[in-house]
Amino acid sequence: MTAETDGAALRLDRVCRRFSAGGREIAAVEEVSAVVAQGGITGLIGADGAGKTTLMRLIAGLLRPDRGAIEVLGIDVRRDPLAVQGRIGYMPQRFGLYEELTVRENLDLYADLHGVAPAARAARYAGLMAMTGLEPFTARRAGRLSGGMKQKLGLACTLVQPPRLLLLDEPTVGVDPVSRRELWEIIDRLTTDEGVTVLFSTAYLDEAARCRDVLLLHEGRLLAQGKPARFTAPMAGRTFRVAAPESGRRRLQARLAAAPGVIDTVIEGRFVRVVSEAAPWTPPPGIEAVAVAPRFEDGFVDELLRLRGGAATPSATSPAPPTPPPEPAKTVIAVERLTRRFGDFTAVDAVSFEVRRGEIFGLLGANGAGKSTTFRMLCGLLPASGGRLDVAGYDLRRARAAARGRIGYMAQKFSLYGDLTVAQNLAFFASAYGLRGGRRAARIGWALAEFGLGGMREAAARDLALGYRQRLALAAALMHAPDILFLDEPTSGVDPLARREFWRRIGALAEDGVTVLVTTHFMEEAEYCDRLVIMAQGRILAEGTPGEIRAGAADAARPDPTMEDAFVAVIGAASGAVAAETVA
Repeated sequence: MTAETDGAALRLDRVCRRFSAGGREIAAVEEVSAVVAQGGITGLIGADGAGKTTLMRLIAGLLRPDRGAIEVLGIDVRRDPLAVQGRIGYMPQRFGLYEELTVRENLDLYADLHGVAPAARAARYAGLMAMTGLEPFTARRAGRLSGGMKQKLGLACTLVQPPRLLLLDEPTVGVDPVSRRELWEIIDRLTTDEGVTVLFSTAYLDEAARCRDVLLLHEGRLLAQGKPARFTAPMAGRTFRVAAPESGRRRLQARLAAAPGVIDTVIEGRFVRVVSEAAPWTPPPGIEAVAVAPRFEDGFVDELLRLRGGAATPSATSPAPPTPPPEPAKTVIAVERLTRRFGDFTAVDAVSFEVRRGEIFGLLGANGAGKSTTFRMLCGLLPASGGRLDVAGYDLRRARAAARGRIGYMAQKFSLYGDLTVAQNLAFFASAYGLRGGRRAARIGWALAEFGLGGMREAAARDLALGYRQRLALAAALMHAPDILFLDEPTSGVDPLARREFWRRIGALAEDGVTVLVTTHFMEEAEYCDRLVIMAQGRILAEGTPGEIRAGAADAARPDPTMEDAFVAVIGAASGAVAAETVA
């Protein structure tokens, strides 16, 4: 019986794929067996390095399995990969848009590649442009689109030839919450209106709840398959909320993380969310906990902890930051009418804000909002076109080199040297920051011990799991004990346990006086900030504590909005105002 006749769009039977790297063999996909039914959305869930991309490429016939069988729409992929590729759509993480071509020219290119008849193109293009909202931009070059618009164009190009099975490899990573919701609306319409089967890989665990079925991957192995409820059901009676004042949430989280029977704690709006090892759970004296419904991430974290042992958020320890200066509320970053122009385009338009010592300050915004440009100016990586910019007491327009000695920078892609070992990377960054002799040796020893890197000091950085690369990148940024730490999308793609450990460290740094400025598209991480700004079109739309931002978005329909709800409301209100001005 073939997949076409028994209702299966995809069959995987003990699929394996290994790669050689750094003199050792890595099992990217190991003994994966699963069946994906036709219709609806199946989520391929897991952190970076789980094997999602490799499995997608195997299904698309772009890689051959070392062992096992793959059947797509009744076709054996090993025997006839071209037949499979003619019936599916595949959108990889880095979709090949041609940035010098217009939206229409990109569509034409992919229509040519897929053999779409010229007579059929006009109707297909019209439907795709209406679906993606790109109708007004068909003459715009792809390079001038925002990140979210590029993702939608990539999806449209993938769909020029209507597929039976659509493979989407992390299409929502790196896009803002507004664009993420728009992409999901498009995907929902594809499954409902066109009957397309979608296999959707993501590192965003909240997206699992939107899927009919979930394949949970970890380190190349399939941990489990089932409906999202299958992962939340075992968590019944084990999830709680504890109310906390905004200024004391981090301390309460640390206290609860150390309480008996607790395996996980996260900050969630006005509360600290607690997951217990078993039900029932008795909170510490003086703390009132309210039971709440479990969510998919609770079940995923529980699954990972069963594999690894231990708690997700151990009690915080300080990563030995510098001795704090005596003034507890001193302004260490001052931005006044900061402007950056690229030719006749204004990317940052007269932005002003201040960051105080020991704060975690969030810089949020839609794709193309100007936050990355602002961030690069704050780090001294890009000169300002106008305005005042003081960091650590230095005017960056006059003393960028001096200011850089007081800051640490952790890039989104972790600026490590893959061919160097862990110890060599630490030695390089220590030397780059001017550390010598005993001080250099002491800081390298501290980093290896504090970040649990001692056992892999001779491993090449490129061979580390993503969570350990993240640890190494943070250790490198802290080698010279900076006063200010800049974090650019620091947890993108890492698993929930690594994300929790990371924020535990950042919270401890802030408590000890280090100032942290962070950009992120994870709205739940914005809750770890003391204050934040939301930007769009180069301007600040909202500024305040997370509680103030959420309160400003509350209405009768959403009296207690999430940070994502608030973000969407702020961006939506600004877009409406711009549209009204344009009409007027």
